Amino acid sequence: MNDTVLRLDGVAMDARLAGQRMLRLEFPAILRLGQEMFAREPLLQKTSPERARRLGALITAKAPMVNAALFVAPSAGCAPGEVTVRFVAAQFEVMAELHNLQQAGALDAVSADRKIWRRLAA
Repeated sequence: MNDTVLRLDGVAMDARLAGQRMLRLEFPAILRLGQEMFAREPLLQKTSPERARRLGALITAKAPMVNAALFVAPSAGCAPGEVTVRFVAAQFEVMAELHNLQQAGALDAVSADRKIWRRLAA
C-alpha cells in the first residue's frame, strides 16, 4: 500500500464483517472507506499499519488479483473524494523485490512508485 509492503496473512478482521455481511460488502464501499481513511491520515500505512493491513485485506477479499494499492490525499483532512486511488496486480517478483528492499530499510516512495506505478520512470 503506497510505499509499504504489508503482509496480509493473519489479519484479524472485525467479527461483524463475517459471513453474509462480508458477502454483501461491495468493492465501491471498500474504496470509499479507503478514501475516508487516507483523507484523515494521508500516511495511514506508516502511522496506523494495522488499520492499513485490514483495509488491504478487505481489498484483496473483494478483488483477489489486486496486490498493490495507491491512495494519494492532497492534504490531511481533505474531502474523501479528493483522495485518488489506483490498484494494480503487480508481478510476484516485483512484490518480492519491494519486500526485500523494505526489509533492508531501502524502500522509499520513489522506488515503489517506479516499480509499481511507473509514474516517475525515466
